[in-house]
Amino acid sequence: MKIFKKIHCNPSRVVAMLIKEFIQLKRDRATLGMIVGIPIIQLLLFGYAINMNPKSLPTALNSQDQSSFTRAFVEGMKNTGYFRFTSISHSEKETELLLKQGKVSFVVNIDADFSRKLVRAEHPTILVEADGTDPSATGSAIDAMTNLSLTVFNRQLVGPLAPLVQNQAPVNLEIHSLYNPAQVTQYNIVPGLMGVVLTMTMVIITSMAITREREKGTMESLLATPLRPLEVMLGKLLPFVCVGYVQALLILAASRFLFGVPILGSVITLMAVLLPFIIANLSIGLTFSTLAKNQLQAVQSGFFFFLPSLLLSGFMFPFRGMPEWAQYLGNMFPLTHFLTIVRGIMLKGSGIVEIWPALWPILVFMLIALSIAILRYRQTLD
Repeated sequence: MKIFKKIHCNPSRVVAMLIKEFIQLKRDRATLGMIVGIPIIQLLLFGYAINMNPKSLPTALNSQDQSSFTRAFVEGMKNTGYFRFTSISHSEKETELLLKQGKVSFVVNIDADFSRKLVRAEHPTILVEADGTDPSATGSAIDAMTNLSLTVFNRQLVGPLAPLVQNQAPVNLEIHSLYNPAQVTQYNIVPGLMGVVLTMTMVIITSMAITREREKGTMESLLATPLRPLEVMLGKLLPFVCVGYVQALLILAASRFLFGVPILGSVITLMAVLLPFIIANLSIGLTFSTLAKNQLQAVQSGFFFFLPSLLLSGFMFPFRGMPEWAQYLGNMFPLTHFLTIVRGIMLKGSGIVEIWPALWPILVFMLIALSIAILRYRQTLD
């Protein structure tokens, strides 16, 4: 009988409860926004921005030969749709800097005696250096280039030169995948996890910590002490800076000893650039805490920031495969630039000079986010 009483229900009461829940959901705009907003964000990003076959990859040309054969090869690369020549290099040092800074994905090197060797059937070599830190971004382009070497000179090698294309490719195409020659996926994913984990924990946990104080009524007690609002804020945030460093060190140790990811750059440099990245995310979390009325809203706000940051950063999908508007949005998030920094330091051995183009956007974001957080904090609690 007791079981029967528990499972027995009155349909009219169920309908009344249903109506009550819908009314409550309608009043909770944050939850309603999350229910509607997150699917829309995912639909738009996956439908328009995500592309696993990136094209128009930035490419640098380092050619000492200016013949028609060289121009034919360059035009053939452009016609594949995978390559977009953005730089003309004149030295190996310059091409190395372009690759380390992530400004180009490929460098095409052609020697001065290329044409002479080609017409003499000596099969000259074209050296292509690829940024292998993200194998999924360059794989299709490398396949297209390999097929291109078989047919690109057919219009030039006619008449007496026709025998050069009868049996094999007239040139030797050497492709060097730098920084990750074995194309190990863990080399790309594991370093990036440092930025992803820090973004998620710093934003969400910080916003919850401040909101929790307000829900429990202890924030008013803190403000009743001689502590000033800025001192309370710093006291709340500084422990999370330490937590962020502990997380980063754990991921760094796991990447080296569990997954065998090389650490070619300076760990000290990596720890130094971690600070503005952590502060930037903590400031975002603090801002959300001043906007949210409860911990649930704080978590929801954090996910609204974390989800596009994750999808548009290049962690899960090739960044250069996205359309320009998506890349523009992605560059607004600090995670996008931090991924370039951490992969550059660990896989490329980059220093401050090489990572500076990715570091200064994080510094700017940190200053803006921290200023907004301080202003919102004082307006809310003063």
